[in-house]
Amino acid sequence: MLHKLKKKDFAVLRGPLESGRQSPDSLPFVLILGIALQLLLHYLTYYEAAATTIFPFIEGMKELHFWITASIIILSIIYSIPVIYKRSQKIQYLVGILCSQNIGTAYVYVIVMFSLGDQKGASVESLITLSKTVLFIAALLFLATCVRFYILLMKGQYRNGSKKGQMRNSFETTSYIPLAIIGSTGLFFILQYVIRMFGSVDGYDMFIIVIAMSVFYSMIFVLPEQLMILYCKFRFKSFNFDKNGVLYKK
Repeated sequence: MLHKLKKKDFAVLRGPLESGRQSPDSLPFVLILGIALQLLLHYLTYYEAAATTIFPFIEGMKELHFWITASIIILSIIYSIPVIYKRSQKIQYLVGILCSQNIGTAYVYVIVMFSLGDQKGASVESLITLSKTVLFIAALLFLATCVRFYILLMKGQYRNGSKKGQMRNSFETTSYIPLAIIGSTGLFFILQYVIRMFGSVDGYDMFIIVIAMSVFYSMIFVLPEQLMILYCKFRFKSFNFDKNGVLYKK
């Protein structure tokens, strides 16, 4: 159904590109920083947190995640080179999505699961149940966000001059309510499960869990918009930059 929409229906999504935050010349810094963060997180996850956890399938996860991360790092290096990314900025943007999602979702998810597997009272069965619950809620949130995104697009809320374009009005605020309910309810059930599983959780550990899960679900929430901008970059010339780094006109 998206192919029936016109360029004007996606106009507001040009915002991050117009601001320069997601321009081809800005992304190399993000990609290089992402390389350092992924290396650090890989070490903390699979050599520190994994050393004392009872979470199962560690070796298989370690090998798979290593090759995924290595591939993203290699692509990040390649698409940080001006002569390459200026000719293929769409792929550069895709690599940026992969990098940010690997950091904010994959590594955050795994390191939290591994850390919980080091807590007193943890069991393999409870950890597997918890991990499946977290992923189920993530899938539900992603689906709900996609549906919301589609409805707003069909209603013209991403056109210039629309309520979405005018930012944070009453329509936009109320449209987030179902997603907030899904996210907060999911986080509540996860914390309740953790408390029941361990009997009690140190205040600092609980704080870290809340922050980590908030980051995880926030990244799931922004993924549909990242993918939609990528779609627009492939479909519309106006979502891309010329050889001088200037965004093409609408």
